[in-house]
Amino acid sequence: MSAAGTSGSAASGLGASAPGASAPGPRRYRYYDLLLAAFVVVLLCSNLIGAGKAAVITLPVLGEVSYGAGILFFPISYLFGDILTEVYGYAHDRRAVWAGFAALLFAALMSLVVLSLTPAPGDYMDNYQRGLETVFGNTWRIVLASIIAFWVGSMANAYVMAKMKIMTGGRHLWMRTIGSTAVGEAFDSTLFYMMAFYAIWPTEQVIAVAIAQYFLKTGWEVIMTPVTYRIVGWLKRKEGEDYYDLGTDFTPFRVRV
Repeated sequence: MSAAGTSGSAASGLGASAPGASAPGPRRYRYYDLLLAAFVVVLLCSNLIGAGKAAVITLPVLGEVSYGAGILFFPISYLFGDILTEVYGYAHDRRAVWAGFAALLFAALMSLVVLSLTPAPGDYMDNYQRGLETVFGNTWRIVLASIIAFWVGSMANAYVMAKMKIMTGGRHLWMRTIGSTAVGEAFDSTLFYMMAFYAIWPTEQVIAVAIAQYFLKTGWEVIMTPVTYRIVGWLKRKEGEDYYDLGTDFTPFRVRV
């Protein structure tokens, strides 16, 4: 990390490096790796387990509303993104997003390979194969749309979160978490439904479902704001970090912190 991008935390007290000595590496954190792993798990589960099921809920005034079961859990990935950016900075969240992107890509490849294998003879394996195809047999178009929409939406979320933190001087966390999620989910919902279902569903239906999913996902961020405050405050105390992305290279095409 550049000196301009530091959070203003206390210096290490080690002084300048001796001539010929290697520069100190990035700071190591106690909980970052755990948060990254949890982020990837939530992302994989919400895409693999919940994405294929359409559920129904009865709401006041609106009546019966259909929604994808995955939206109950996918927005949690944005919650992780907000926490990572707020505490550790944009570069650490970008690294997590790339880890999630790679995990989704591998899951899609593994699903394709497993489904293409000839099942062993017998009724049990025939039924098992049909079940696998039902759960994991998404078309390449839906899989590609899901991965690209996640990557773009998550990067946009992290960028807006980091920039708003600088603009507000670290104040109004609720405004930053909700605002960044609103932008990220707009990219995510628009890209996914247009790439996955345009010219398959009627255009009006694509737009209507995308808008409904957008408000449902963003609404989760509003509901989870008190939880975000608690987690962010706890992590900042434990890690001794409150990162401001001053001088940060905001290119999304980089994995290294």
